[in-house]
Amino acid sequence: MTSKSAAPRTSVMQVWSQARYGGPEVVRPEAIEVPTPGAGEVLLSMRATSLNAGDVHLMRGDPLLVRLAFGLRRPRIATRGMDVAGTVQAIGPAADGMAPTFVIGDEVMGELPGGGLAEFVIARADALVRRPEGLDPVAAAAIPIAAGTALLALDMGAVAAGQRVLVIGAAGGVGTFAVQLAALRGAEVWALCGARAEPLIASLGAARTFDYTRVDPANSPAELPHGGFDVVIDIAGRAPLRRLRALCTPAGALVIVSGEGSRVSGPLGRMLRAGMLGLTRGARIRLVAAKADTRATATLAALAADGAIAPVIERTWPLAEAGAALAHIDARHTVGKIVVIAGAS
Repeated sequence: MTSKSAAPRTSVMQVWSQARYGGPEVVRPEAIEVPTPGAGEVLLSMRATSLNAGDVHLMRGDPLLVRLAFGLRRPRIATRGMDVAGTVQAIGPAADGMAPTFVIGDEVMGELPGGGLAEFVIARADALVRRPEGLDPVAAAAIPIAAGTALLALDMGAVAAGQRVLVIGAAGGVGTFAVQLAALRGAEVWALCGARAEPLIASLGAARTFDYTRVDPANSPAELPHGGFDVVIDIAGRAPLRRLRALCTPAGALVIVSGEGSRVSGPLGRMLRAGMLGLTRGARIRLVAAKADTRATATLAALAADGAIAPVIERTWPLAEAGAALAHIDARHTVGKIVVIAGAS
């Protein structure tokens, strides 16, 4: 079966790529040929892509352990941008005799292994969902990984109505969604974030907020009582695990979402220590890695389209200034999400 296409107006596209690991300065714009989708793939004309902490880690090859999977000297996928919203421009042959999932012109969203900082990108059809009409492309691009990870963290912690939930690192992409989704479930949400983000986090549904430079989750019992939380969701990844676990009720759960770590292994060491600690008596410990899946993305997109949750977009950049967007997220002071707009939004 041949591929179907609404031929792009040009055979050349702009893309931001890197030939080696490093900071934002190694990512440069270049012109390359528009790719052709293979079996089970579609070509998207990009509308928007959001950037995540994972994009920075892959850009820098940090921690070093990631290079074993993603390329020893440079990333195998040279273009950053994993969360995308775009328009189906061409459709490759059906995979394994299956009927095509989409038609040309469909508006879609989803998670890719990379490639979003470009005018066009190849995507696996089974990694995409249709974008609801009530959800604009910028908001759609902010959802898959960050909101999907937040939803998984709440599910792993079994967050339910009437519980008290503490979110540590509430101002980032995952944190802003975790606060909203926990409040939507009827939980009483407490949150640690930077002082400038406290009013925002309160507006998202947090009953109480704390400046993380003033309140230490490991040693502030007056503000954060030991045994005072049914679920603690740690996104920051800095406080001692035993101290965080002590914040939970005996029947509660500590949910660890990646976090900081060493230059070599990143958060792996902390995750292993959490796993070992989970074998001892006390609150449950659950480990969560950044993740999106199509069912979760579709569910979250519907919630956003209905206004039940709202992606927090700190700022947008045009594709021509994608290097500045990467530099901004590399500085690690982003509140919510940043999005690069590749086409009309």
